[in-house]
Formats: sequence, C-alpha cells, structure tokens
Amino acid sequence: MSSLSPCWFVYILRCADGTLYTGVTTDTERRTKEHNLSDRLGAKYTRVRRPVSLVYREPWESRSGACKREAQIKALSRSAKLKLLQSADGQ
Repeated sequence: MSSLSPCWFVYILRCADGTLYTGVTTDTERRTKEHNLSDRLGAKYTRVRRPVSLVYREPWESRSGACKREAQIKALSRSAKLKLLQSADGQ
C-alpha cells in the first residue's frame, strides 16, 4: 500500500429520522452495512434510526487525521453540517 493513498475515511450517515451520524472507518461500504444490519457492530445511535445512508465521505491518510476531522465535524452545528454536505455535492 502506498503511503500516499488514503486508507481512512470520515463519513456522515443520514438516518431515517433525518439526523446525521459522523464516524471514521477504513471501509465506508462495510461500515454502512454494519450500521444497517448489525445489532452488535452498528453504533447504538444508528440502531434505532435505520435505515441509514452514506451521504458524505472524506479521505485521510491516517487514523489520527481522520479522528481529528471527525471531532471538528461533530462540533459543527446541524446547519453547518448540511452546508458541508451541499458543498460536497457541488464538487
């Protein structure tokens, strides 16, 4: 694996109730499935808000960088998170 290729992602899920969930993973497809299907592997928050859909992902080269970015996103207001999603759609 090249040191330049991103191996971590910060992701945002939209839950069935319209809320947003932010996390980090190395595989967004697998993680989204876990949130939707597993009572053991999915986050407690998303278990009661299924189905969830992946609406945003941002690549990072390190887990540390991804976790720092996750904390930044979690600190944003809902309206700021929605603006982030809109700006990603426009790219």
